[in-house]
Amino acid sequence: MNNKNLFLLAIGLMMMSCAEQQKLMYPKTATVDSVDVYFGEKVSDPYRWLENDTSAATAAWVKAENKVTNDYFSKIPFRKALLKRLEKVANYEKIGTPFKKYGKYYFSKNDGLQNQSVLYVQDSLNGEPRVFLDPNKLSDDGTVALTGISFSHDGKYTAYTISRSGSDWTEIYVMETESGKKLDDHIQWAKFTDASWQGDGFYYSAYDAPVKGKEFSNVNENHKIYYHKIGTPQSQDQLIYQNPAHPKRFYSVSVSEDETVMFLYESGDGRGNALYMKDLRKPDSSFVPMATDMDYQYSPVEVMDGKIYLFTNYDAPKSCIMITDPAHPALKDWKALVPESKNVLSGAQVIGGKLFLTYDKDAANHAYVYGLDGKEMQEIKLPSLGSVGFSGEKDDKECFFGFTSFTIPGATYRYDMDTNSYKLFRSPKVQFNADDFVTEQVFYPSKDGTKIPMFITYKKGLKKDGKNPVFLYGYGGFNISLYPGFSSMRIPFLENGGIYAQVNLRGGGEYGEEWHIAGTKMNKQNVFDDFIAAAEYLINDKYTNKDKIAIVGGSNGGLLVGACMTQRPDLFRVAIAQVGVMDMLRYHKFTIGWNWASDYGTSADSKEMFEYLKGYSPLHNLKPGTKYPATLVTTADHDDRVVPAHSFKFAATLQACNEGTNPTVIRIDSKAGHGGGKPMSKILQEQADIYSFIMYNLGMKPKF
Repeated sequence: MNNKNLFLLAIGLMMMSCAEQQKLMYPKTATVDSVDVYFGEKVSDPYRWLENDTSAATAAWVKAENKVTNDYFSKIPFRKALLKRLEKVANYEKIGTPFKKYGKYYFSKNDGLQNQSVLYVQDSLNGEPRVFLDPNKLSDDGTVALTGISFSHDGKYTAYTISRSGSDWTEIYVMETESGKKLDDHIQWAKFTDASWQGDGFYYSAYDAPVKGKEFSNVNENHKIYYHKIGTPQSQDQLIYQNPAHPKRFYSVSVSEDETVMFLYESGDGRGNALYMKDLRKPDSSFVPMATDMDYQYSPVEVMDGKIYLFTNYDAPKSCIMITDPAHPALKDWKALVPESKNVLSGAQVIGGKLFLTYDKDAANHAYVYGLDGKEMQEIKLPSLGSVGFSGEKDDKECFFGFTSFTIPGATYRYDMDTNSYKLFRSPKVQFNADDFVTEQVFYPSKDGTKIPMFITYKKGLKKDGKNPVFLYGYGGFNISLYPGFSSMRIPFLENGGIYAQVNLRGGGEYGEEWHIAGTKMNKQNVFDDFIAAAEYLINDKYTNKDKIAIVGGSNGGLLVGACMTQRPDLFRVAIAQVGVMDMLRYHKFTIGWNWASDYGTSADSKEMFEYLKGYSPLHNLKPGTKYPATLVTTADHDDRVVPAHSFKFAATLQACNEGTNPTVIRIDSKAGHGGGKPMSKILQEQADIYSFIMYNLGMKPKF
C-alpha cells in the first residue's frame, strides 16, 4: 500500500467500532499485508506501517488519535480542577543535596513550577547563591534539559551535557568555571556518556551522525570513544577506541581524579559489563583486561593510596566491595574487602577517607560507614524507611545526604562522621500533611508461593471495606529496584481516599541478582504473576475490589501493564501503559532495543524463546471481542529509547479488539521523549490527564 492510500485511510471518517452509542469513535486505522516468519510460523503485523514515524500517514494518524484523546479528557468534569490542584501541590521549592567541588558548593533548585531546575553555586554554605547554569534559558519552552556536568581536574573548565526534547541524544558544551563564559566547543551525536577529563580535554562516547529523518528510530551501532581537546572543532577529535567486531555494544571511559588510571567499560551483551584499565603513568600503555564476563557488574568506586576499590556482584549475588593493586588488575588478583552480606549492597562511595555503603533490606535503604580496612564502624539510623543518597569528597570530612519516603519530600541532612549524628539542613515546605497518611509494608504469596513485598500508602482512618480506589504500580526488570519515594503528583489521589501500592516484583534488584534473574527471559512470566497476585491480595484483604484497581507502569513497566491486562482483563478497571515495550518480537530492531536481550531474549534466539515471547507479548495477545480495562497508552515523538511504534501498534490493535464501552485511548506528546528531562509544564499536563483518567474511570468524585 503506498503512502497516499495510507494517508487517505488514516484521515478517513471517524467510525463506530460497534453499535453502542456510548463507545468512543476511533480513527479507522489502515492495515497492510505484512507477515514475518519465525521458525516456520507466520505472524502478521497489520499495523507495520506505523513504525515509520516520519511518514505523512503516521502523522495524520497521530493527529486523529490525539483529537479523540483530547476530546475525551475535555469531557472529564474535574480535569481542570485537578490540574490546578496538581500545580498547587507541585509549587514548592525543590533543592537538591549540595556537592562540593574545588572549594565551592553546588546545588540544584527549582523555585516551584520552573520547567527545569537551575544549578547554583555558592562560595560557602552561608554564602549568597548565584546561578551557575540555567537550562531554562536554553529553550523557549523548557524542552532542553541539563543532564550532567563534569569539572576538569584543575577546576578550570566545566563540561555540561544537554538533551533536547527528551531524546537520549546528548550534546556537550564547555564553559569557564569561574567566569561562566561559554566556549565554542560543541559535541553532537553523543549518547550514554558524560565528559571524562584528562589534561586540557575530555573523553566522550558517540555514534556516527544518523540518517536524516531516522534519528529517533534506527538501530544505534558502533559506539565510539573520542578525545576532545579544548578549543578545537569536533571534526578534529581523536578516535580513542572502537570495536567493529561488536557493533551493538556500549563503550565508555572514566579517568581517576589524579589522572593515573583510565577505566574502559564495555556492555550490551549480558546483564553486566566488562572492565579494562590503562595505566596513564606509563606512556603508550594499552588497555588491559580486569574482568571480561559481561554477566556481572564491575564498577570502580575509588582510586586512592595505590589501590582500586571496586563494587561487584561477581560470585556475590547481593554484591560486595573488592580491592586490587593497579599493577595486578586481573580479576583473579582481586581481594574481598567487604564481603557479601544477607542484605543487598546497592551503593558505595568514599567520603572523608571512609566507605559509605548503602544496603537494601526489603526494598528500603539502610546506611553504614566502614573503614578503608573493610571493618564496619557504625550504622547511620535514617529517619524512616526510605531512600538515601550521599554527597561528599574522598578527602573532605563534610558530608550531606538526601532522604525521601512516600510521605517525606526530599530533605537534606548534614552528617557528622565523628559523632555519627546528623541535623536537618534543608526541608521543602509542601502543602501536604505527612501525619495524615501512613505507609505499611506487606508480604504476599505469588502464584508459585514466593513472598513479594509491597508498600501501601493511604490516608489514616481508611476502612478496609473493599471499596477503595487503588493505584497499583510496578516495574520488575533490569535489576532496577523500586524504593520508597515522594511524589507530589500522588497527593490529590491520596487526599480523595485513594491507595498507592508499589510492588517490588521479581526482575528487579531488591534481593540481588538471583531475584533479578528470576524475572528474566524464560522466567519473565513470574513478574506478571507477581503483579497479578498483588491485585488479588488487595482484593482478598478488603482494601479494594476489581472495579477499583488501576495498574500503572512505564517502559518495562509498560510491558508489565500490557501483559497483565491481556492475561487478566477481568481483574483491573483501568490500565495506564506508559512508553511501554509492547512488541516483544521486534523490540530489538529499533535504536538500542537490542540491549534488552539480556533480560528478554529475542525472537531470533530459538524457537522456544520465540514462542515464549509471543506467549506474553502485549501486542500479540490482544483478542477480538474481549472487554479490556479502560486503557490509556502514552508515548512521545522523541522517545528514542522505546520507540513510539510500540504504543502506536498496541493502541490501534486494542481499539480494534476491545468489546464494550471502556475507552482505549493513546496520548502522544510532542517535543518529549522517554520521560527524562521533561519540563514541569508537560509533566503537570500529563499527570493531570493520567490521574483524571484513573479517577474518572474508577468512579471517584474528587473534591479539590
